[in-house]
Amino acid sequence: MLIVTFIFQTLVSLSIADDQAKRTEFIPDQNWPDNNGVHINAHGGGIMFFDGTYYWFGEHKVAGEKGNQAHVGVHCYSSQDLYNWFDEGVALKVSDDPKSKIAAGCTLERPKVIYNAKTKTFVMWFHLEPKGGGYGGARSGVAVADEVIGPYRYIKSMRPNAGHWPINVRDEQKDPKTIEEAKAAGIFSNGENEKTPKFNILGRDFKEGQHARDMNLFVDDDGKAYHIYSSEHNSTLHISQLTDDYLDESGKYVRAFENRWMEGAAICKCNGKYYLIASGCTGWAPNPVRSAVADSIWGPWKELGNPCVGVNPKSKLGPEKTFGGQSTFILPVQGKKDAFIAMFDVWRPKDAITGGYVWLPMQFTGDGFKIEWMDRWDLSFFDTIKIHAEHTD
Repeated sequence: MLIVTFIFQTLVSLSIADDQAKRTEFIPDQNWPDNNGVHINAHGGGIMFFDGTYYWFGEHKVAGEKGNQAHVGVHCYSSQDLYNWFDEGVALKVSDDPKSKIAAGCTLERPKVIYNAKTKTFVMWFHLEPKGGGYGGARSGVAVADEVIGPYRYIKSMRPNAGHWPINVRDEQKDPKTIEEAKAAGIFSNGENEKTPKFNILGRDFKEGQHARDMNLFVDDDGKAYHIYSSEHNSTLHISQLTDDYLDESGKYVRAFENRWMEGAAICKCNGKYYLIASGCTGWAPNPVRSAVADSIWGPWKELGNPCVGVNPKSKLGPEKTFGGQSTFILPVQGKKDAFIAMFDVWRPKDAITGGYVWLPMQFTGDGFKIEWMDRWDLSFFDTIKIHAEHTD
């Protein structure tokens, strides 16, 4: 099946019209056409590499504000070079059944796919809010497929880690009194506020499971997979190890960046250290990106500040607004040592389908990394910075 797909993709690529000539570079925050000449529709997405090909999974948006909900599903694209993308169609379709958790009109965000070599299945996780419930569901959805491009079958959703305490739980968070106080406290904001830190949200959600909104997946060198999600009304990140089949939480997790209000978290591993980027909680509006480093995925995490440098000439926005984007994924480049691309989405909620993409190289330094704006760049940049590093050693 994969061989047939590759041959078909090659034939179609050869027939691309002159005005859709193959790209040889990245052009951040500009229209990015697929093989059909249509702007890529894979927002809030992630990329996996499998059998020599990159696969980009993201939210399929429709025009207008309606596009902020899911009316189609998760779109998939494939590429050999990361510049040129072939439309593989909808990998996971929303349901026509109004009783389904993924009924058309639900909120289905930040889909990520990883491959389980033991079960030989492709596993997709995403943030799910059932239709009509606003952002009160705070659930994680799971779907599986036998082929990388799908079709994916929705199997369940849940609030993570019900009945499990994090490895860094404190005694007062287990206190029945503080749990009852949080349950009686009424409505909490999902944006930064003074009320949430005063209550034991972790304990309140112990039995039913923890909130899970903006999320990501990370597979470590040993094959263990982790679910990273904004929890406790977005006030605190949870990093949770998945079961061996990647279909559920293992019950082992840690609270990180307590009351720091982070969304859009993404993790990579370089030279034995774990690096994280994330944004603040300002809805669709951009804000300064955060960064952090740790020797273990369980922490402790040390914040490094804003790694962005330069200005996006299209939006006139610089580090204070992350070039107009929000972090969504860190992409390891195959065949190049210590080469990672920081991926950001430029949200346009008034006309969701027009949202853009900012991909920029991560440049690791002695005390962290930087993400510098470039109007145009290509993968040879990683060879250039490697030579520069060798000359400065």
